[in-house]
Amino acid sequence: MKLTSPIFLNNDGFPPQHTCDGKDTNPPLDIADVPAKAKSLALVLRDPDAVEGIFIHWIMWNFDPKTEHIKIDSVPDGAVLGKTTNNKTHYIGPCPPEGTHRYIFTLYALDTKLYLNEGDTVAQLNAAILGHILSQTDLLAKYR
Repeated sequence: MKLTSPIFLNNDGFPPQHTCDGKDTNPPLDIADVPAKAKSLALVLRDPDAVEGIFIHWIMWNFDPKTEHIKIDSVPDGAVLGKTTNNKTHYIGPCPPEGTHRYIFTLYALDTKLYLNEGDTVAQLNAAILGHILSQTDLLAKYR
């Protein structure tokens, strides 16, 4: 399974226009080679370098495994949005207070749809996907 972006490379710089220094909208993402048995996809954007621990910038699940593109400032049809670390249910762009931080998009192909509610947390997502991950992949970008 592959997760890429047409505007940045893996382990490259996060595009500033998709951070708090720009329009703070999600960057475009491309998805390929999802396992044929997948019933849904989930996506989490984490900052593991945040001072207070891992910061969740974006979280969604139950979108179609046939999804090939996530457009700028959008979510795939059918996606359910979870709660970010700052209690928002939408994309929160990178905005590190100091230093360079890593931002990791993790895409999961799941063998089931999830019975979670909008606004549920990453901990609830992690518990729900346990034993249901067919494949996962990361896309990493650094900012500042």
